Amino acid sequence: MRDLRIPDQRHPEKAHRPDQAQPRKPDWIRVKAPTSDGYKRTRDIMRDNRLSTVCEEAGCPNVGECWSQGHATMMIMGEICTRGCTFCNVATGKPNALDVFEPGRVAHAVQKLGLKHVVITSVDRDDLDDGGADHFAQTIRAIRHRSPDSTIEVLTPDFLKSSPGALETVVEARPDVFNHNLETVPALYPAVRPGARYFHSLRLLQKVKELDPAMFTKSGIMVGLGEDRGSVLQVMDDMRAADIDFMTIGQYLQPTPKHHRVDRFVTPEEFAGYEKAAYGKGFLMVSATPLTRSSYHAGDDFARLRQARLHKLGRA
Repeated sequence: MRDLRIPDQRHPEKAHRPDQAQPRKPDWIRVKAPTSDGYKRTRDIMRDNRLSTVCEEAGCPNVGECWSQGHATMMIMGEICTRGCTFCNVATGKPNALDVFEPGRVAHAVQKLGLKHVVITSVDRDDLDDGGADHFAQTIRAIRHRSPDSTIEVLTPDFLKSSPGALETVVEARPDVFNHNLETVPALYPAVRPGARYFHSLRLLQKVKELDPAMFTKSGIMVGLGEDRGSVLQVMDDMRAADIDFMTIGQYLQPTPKHHRVDRFVTPEEFAGYEKAAYGKGFLMVSATPLTRSSYHAGDDFARLRQARLHKLGRA
């Protein structure tokens, strides 16, 4: 029986990689261990509903803060990914069959947590014809039924190997925000995200806007992987050309010695410079801090995102 708590079994594709030194984190990147009652309540609801979260599976540093406020990013379609990205701590291998009751359990957890804004993400499921698009759509509809006033953000895979129509299936379910992360600059894709294609991901987000111009789109990258400032600014330009509304930029943190090494820790001042540059390029919303992650403060950010669009249209 495979034990996902054991690194070599969690990441068999990385087991024979040479160890990469994990540098000491600077003071601005450290967080306290989670201990609050709110954290425990959120954890218990996740356990009771047999749900996975990207917060735990990816080792997010913000889990204590978010869960203490009752915010969790649900990860559907299991906890085993068919890809082996070198930055990611989600387990890799052959996934189990889809659980047809999972959308209902997610909706129940959203209702019980009283979430005003919920983020739904997933592992990559290249083993499925539609990449899991219909499962996303069913989950969106289940949440709408249980919690009609909640806004929904999806953080999807790239559907690179999926049958035609997969993206349309998700968009037709009408999430409020469609997020798909580019993760890094194109030159680093072979080393960091070898199973993906930069321009395919960019085109995916552009197509969302073509299918539904009113839908908010969002994407993010990590820094500290070996990129330079010029390449980050070029990604911003590429995103704006695809009419992406919201960009996130956060510090890459190396999960284990077998993962891609941290090239450097980007300073808070540099993040502030990226934020200023991104706003200057026309994004409606930007989050650029060392601890920024795709779903960090997603509810508050969505409210500001919606207000920014109204302001731009002269309706605020």
